Amino acid sequence: MKLDLKLTKQILTTFVKEETEKIGLRNVVLGLSGGIDSALSAAIAVEALGKDRVFGVGLPYKLSSKESMADAELVAGALGINLEIADITPFAEPFIESDKDMSKLRIGNVLARMRMVTIFDRSAKHDGIVLGTSNKTELLLGYGTWYGDLASAINPIGDLYKTQVWELSEYLGIPDKVIKKQPTADLWPDQTDEGELGFTYKDVDRLLYEMIDNRRRKAELIKMGFDEEFVQKISERIMRYQFKRKIPVIAKVSQRTIGRDFRYSRDWGY
Repeated sequence: MKLDLKLTKQILTTFVKEETEKIGLRNVVLGLSGGIDSALSAAIAVEALGKDRVFGVGLPYKLSSKESMADAELVAGALGINLEIADITPFAEPFIESDKDMSKLRIGNVLARMRMVTIFDRSAKHDGIVLGTSNKTELLLGYGTWYGDLASAINPIGDLYKTQVWELSEYLGIPDKVIKKQPTADLWPDQTDEGELGFTYKDVDRLLYEMIDNRRRKAELIKMGFDEEFVQKISERIMRYQFKRKIPVIAKVSQRTIGRDFRYSRDWGY
């Protein structure tokens, strides 16, 4: 799983520059949460485009940790990028208050989608493309909100496991405080990714790498020492959340159906 850091940096910065400019845009816009994933995406964008062309948006809710926004400001300051703090409480709160029975999961999804509404609005304001901040571990596990934090136009870190995100972040000089903090989506007070998932990123990345990149079958994984119940649990998650990695299913009634027979690259026409 060890990265060739110099080569990875070159691939990802070239990717961001080419995918942004070939559709006629100059800038990128991303949500800056104070966490390691958005910090790394921003750092790659700075290497690709320069700091003046990167627009970060901090999107706190009234229950968000103050430390998260402080870390977002720390990252923006270290990279020298533009930063706007846009509090989503005034428009998220009336929606959440409209249903007193709303669960923590539903509230988390509402907040993630409210944040993405703001980010896409700012992309129009700044003539920029929305940069994704979901890593490969999250995408495979379906650990994100559909049309919320999983939404983006391009994603430079979507093929990096979480442990590789940490590795590349150190190489690119992300502030140590952000690298070492406990990963959290900051959906509610004291929420952590690993606490919610029930396992560590380190453990699941070892398994995912063997399962996905090395195409190991279940029997091989168990022979290698992975716990059978853990292998089964992760395998089921990957399959269950496949829909989050796909466009919506369209009922086929014609000769050429979008997504099935009518398939072109995203930048077709540019």
